[in-house]
Amino acid sequence: MVEPKIQAISYKVTKLLPGNEYIFRVTAVNKYGVGEPLESEPVIARNPFTVPSAPSTPEVSAVTRDSIVLTWERPEENGGAEIEGYILEKRDKDGIRWTKCNKKRLNDLRFRCTGLTEGHYYEFRVSAENAAGTGKPSAPSQYIKACDATYPPGPPSNPKVTNHSSNTVSLTWSRPIYDGGAPITGYVIEMKEAGDDEWIICSPSTGVQSTNYTVKKLKENAEYNFRICAANCEGVGEPVDLPGSVIAAEKLEAPEIELDADLRKMVNVRATATLRLFVTIRGKPEPEVKWSKVGSTLNERAQIDVTSSYTMLVIENVDRFDTGKYVVTLENLSGSKSAFINVRVLDSPSAPTNLEVKDVKRNSVSLSWEPPLIDGGAKISHYIVEKREQKRMAFTSVCTNYQVKVSEAPLPPGKVVVEDITRHSVTLSWEKPDHDGGSKITSYIVEMQPKGEDKWTLCSQAKALEATIIGLTTGEEYSFRVTAVNDKGKSDAKPLAVPVVVKDITMEPNINLLFNTYSVKAGDDLKIDVPFKARPQPEVSWKKDGHVLKQTTRVNVVTSKTSSKVIIKDANKEDVGKYEISVTNAIGTKTAEVSVVVLEKPGPPSNIKLEEVSADFISLSWDAPIYDGGCQINNYVVEKRDTTTTTWQIVSATVARTSIKVTRLTQGIEYQFRIAAENRYGKSSAIDSAPVVAQYPFEPPGPPTKLHVVHATKTGMLVAWGKPASDGGSPVIGYHIECKDQSSILWTKVNRGLLTENQFKMTGIEEGLLYHFRVYAENIAGIGPCTKPCDPVAARDPCEPPRNLRVTNITRNSVSLFWNGPEYDGGVKITGYIVEHRELPDGRWLKCNFANLQDTYFDVTGLTEDVQYEFHIIAKNSAEQLSVPSESTGPITVKDDVDPPAIIMEDKLRQLMVIKAGETIKIDAEITGRPLPVISWSKDGKEIEAKARCEITSTNFTTTLTVTDAIRKDSGQYVLTLVFAENAEDPQFLPSPPAKPKIIDSTKTTVTLSWNKPLFDGGAPVTGYRVEYRKTSDDEWFIAVQNTKTTEFTVVGLTPGAEYVFVVKSINKIGISEPSPETDKQIARERQEEPVFDISNEMRKTLIVKDGSSFTLKVPFRGKPIPNVTWAKPDIDLRVRAVIDTTDTFTSITLEKATRSDSGKYTVTLSSVAGTSSLTLNVRVLDSPGPPSHHEIDYWAGIPVQNKS
Repeated sequence: MVEPKIQAISYKVTKLLPGNEYIFRVTAVNKYGVGEPLESEPVIARNPFTVPSAPSTPEVSAVTRDSIVLTWERPEENGGAEIEGYILEKRDKDGIRWTKCNKKRLNDLRFRCTGLTEGHYYEFRVSAENAAGTGKPSAPSQYIKACDATYPPGPPSNPKVTNHSSNTVSLTWSRPIYDGGAPITGYVIEMKEAGDDEWIICSPSTGVQSTNYTVKKLKENAEYNFRICAANCEGVGEPVDLPGSVIAAEKLEAPEIELDADLRKMVNVRATATLRLFVTIRGKPEPEVKWSKVGSTLNERAQIDVTSSYTMLVIENVDRFDTGKYVVTLENLSGSKSAFINVRVLDSPSAPTNLEVKDVKRNSVSLSWEPPLIDGGAKISHYIVEKREQKRMAFTSVCTNYQVKVSEAPLPPGKVVVEDITRHSVTLSWEKPDHDGGSKITSYIVEMQPKGEDKWTLCSQAKALEATIIGLTTGEEYSFRVTAVNDKGKSDAKPLAVPVVVKDITMEPNINLLFNTYSVKAGDDLKIDVPFKARPQPEVSWKKDGHVLKQTTRVNVVTSKTSSKVIIKDANKEDVGKYEISVTNAIGTKTAEVSVVVLEKPGPPSNIKLEEVSADFISLSWDAPIYDGGCQINNYVVEKRDTTTTTWQIVSATVARTSIKVTRLTQGIEYQFRIAAENRYGKSSAIDSAPVVAQYPFEPPGPPTKLHVVHATKTGMLVAWGKPASDGGSPVIGYHIECKDQSSILWTKVNRGLLTENQFKMTGIEEGLLYHFRVYAENIAGIGPCTKPCDPVAARDPCEPPRNLRVTNITRNSVSLFWNGPEYDGGVKITGYIVEHRELPDGRWLKCNFANLQDTYFDVTGLTEDVQYEFHIIAKNSAEQLSVPSESTGPITVKDDVDPPAIIMEDKLRQLMVIKAGETIKIDAEITGRPLPVISWSKDGKEIEAKARCEITSTNFTTTLTVTDAIRKDSGQYVLTLVFAENAEDPQFLPSPPAKPKIIDSTKTTVTLSWNKPLFDGGAPVTGYRVEYRKTSDDEWFIAVQNTKTTEFTVVGLTPGAEYVFVVKSINKIGISEPSPETDKQIARERQEEPVFDISNEMRKTLIVKDGSSFTLKVPFRGKPIPNVTWAKPDIDLRVRAVIDTTDTFTSITLEKATRSDSGKYTVTLSSVAGTSSLTLNVRVLDSPGPPSHHEIDYWAGIPVQNKS
């Protein structure tokens, strides 16, 4: 025995052995004992569910170089148990093993798989898991390559106006920080006048290939706005606006001087070398340039070169007298500007000054002097004192305790090299001697020796370290040597290492790059100096990014015999790129490439994408800036804002990748995001995303379908429904069901947890009440709208069907039926029956009676002769419950049928009956026959009439004779006679007319009547009714309808405003009855009914609602015309706070998340031309109390206190 005493009609049996087969039996027990057991079928103890089927194949989105987002659909079969999670696996194309992507169980239908290797191919599969275990994996996805996608480029960065005139504006910009993963193919420039809204493309249709452009044909003094877009193979990216506006007018600039860092320091140059002072200048109009030297006049050897962008001072073979401060001065209409440069020539010092002879004695003198004005660029280490006698020409050294000056011939010069050779000349250069012999080198002697000769010939004498020997014979071979000379004499000669043949020499160009890459901070100047060698003298050209380098006021090229320089002022992103120098002469061409990087803050990111939108998070991705500012992007700054405010909030300022998942969002709020890139030089401008609402990417499901009560008893109801027509894009995860009794307006949720099945057994109901139900479906996006309430169903045991259905008569067009009432009426009175028939073999069941039938017999007429029918009966009780149909009569053929009368009686009644005086004589008999026979009782040949002691009770199938208080006189022979109905004659009477018809509706041209069937049908079925009418001012009757089978009819075609009366006549096969009494007078006009509320007393009671819950007030009403409905509550606009729904027959108001402020009186008002009606409903919200009021302190420390609050 499992359990001896169970009060309920269900029980959970536990502690069974898995896999064992069991049989259960249940026995009912009452106070009289134990009943018979009911056995179950064999049952195996095992889970009622299995592992789920495979989910759908994962779909791939948001592919980057190290991550992929995957989504999938739920399995079609959950195995009978709720899905608890998912397992996602991946496999490298080069591998054979599947590995898990998720460490924890996945509850969502999407996952971002990270940690992928760039360039590798992966496939993915997913498995579902429930209480029974993990199901089969899905089919694998296609192989997906982990790589960044290609998108349109970001906006260009750092747009600037470089120049403007009365009809042109020159623009420059830098490449986008992010190129979208594809090369930039060009740029599009758009412009508009400041007062216009329409942008006009002003660049060529093929786009601008460089990062600068001059817009022409502008209106003088007009104000313009410009913006620039970058384009790649994916399309045109976002534009960047030029800050501010530009007026097309001639530009005036005050003179500006830009000194290199080297010129801001002391410029040191060795004696005999060449001094070059290169100064970048600008100004509009072009300024006048003046060079000067402080304290003296400018050397006559000075050469000054001036252009619109630079000026250069060149002094060849400098000496100590060229030391000093040089001043450059610019002047134009806008002003003037000066700058100075300190130059120091490194040479031997000049002569001391102010030599004085003092204290002359016989054998000594005292000398004093001042330091030289020019120290030669180095500290004076000592002085040399010499003397000579007046008669002598040479000085001799004077030795003192402090120093001795020894002078001698210098050492020979250093290495001698050939600088250049032509057909008639040779240029030589050499190095200074390692020691000048203690005396200044005054000159150098160059000698030559033709081949085959022994004699050296003086060919040049120079003070510099270079000399050109001319007048040589072409083709001859010469040897050269160089000798240094000072006051003491000549040094030894230093020969050229190898003889030189005099001829024109050629040399293929050779470029000696100092650096391969130049970096410059934005706004600073840049000088690219490239030395080269070539003979004959080459031509030099420059290109930038494959295009000829265009010289402007900002970009200049200066080329000498041995080098070429690109000078860029105020560097910006436009200057970034590859610079190529090409050196060409008759021998060949040499090229070299130099990269220029401008260091500044990056351009903005581009192409913000909303990878995933959910209720509490949004995943963003974007493209890196096209231009990174010349250095690595350190991080991104992501901000968000609620679109109802202007305040931005930082989500993260340290985002390392180009994606982020923004969490902690509020569902239903619209957000906007902006993203800026940051490197070590600053933060870029931000790019804004489109506004997006934080919500699930799918909608709540639609209302369920086919809501109905399957079965109802006094203790419970089984409610069932179908799936919604639309699941909102996400599978339905369950349902919620609410109910209310018909007298209430408050719906109550009846399921505790989410319902996963499409039915629910409702218990705990109150017997006799009518209940409505409605159901909501829910998916991951939320709960959808509810169904329309189902028809009210009473909480009662179902009514059983009628019994003992029999056919009592059959004619050629009718069948007579008789039946017994149900054994159980559902606890309430049976109010009528519905007779249905159908034509065999496959006809539909049709209703036979259209009026309520309270008798247990009925004649079905209007049938077709020789056609087979079957019939059944449905019972209806006062709770509006319908029973299931009774058992069918079986096939009945409609034709005249004769069944002779028969009497069935007990044998004892056919024998002699002995009855004591005073007892009751009772004779029962069953009768049959078709048509129904006529019954008569007789005694001793005389017909028995019903008297005080004698009673005859007969039905269609039985007859009973009862004689009470029997006396001797009652002895005799009693005879029951059945007269065959075939001898009966058809009725020969007209039907009676209906009662007085009622007017139930009217319009301007119609009147609708209703009437009841006549009390007497004349012995034949009433086949229809005739409706007639006349104007009250006229005696002529008009027929509205000849024959209508219903007891309601609408008379049309009346004259608006006229007054009418109406009558109805009954029709059977004999003819037409007399007219019914006339209706009340009715004018043909729109019927007006004052608006009224159809509510019960229960609805007038105060509705009590808990805080935070929702409630609905539903008020039915009627009125003609349909009244206008308004809801009102003091101090609250219900159109904003609540949801109001109004139809032709009811109005309702629903408030979500009730608070204490929702308590109070709600007034609904109906108004029409027929009148006005108002109803006040009371609502009380149960909540924690508010703060106390009118507080007083009566005692303080035991002392009475008078307090006024």
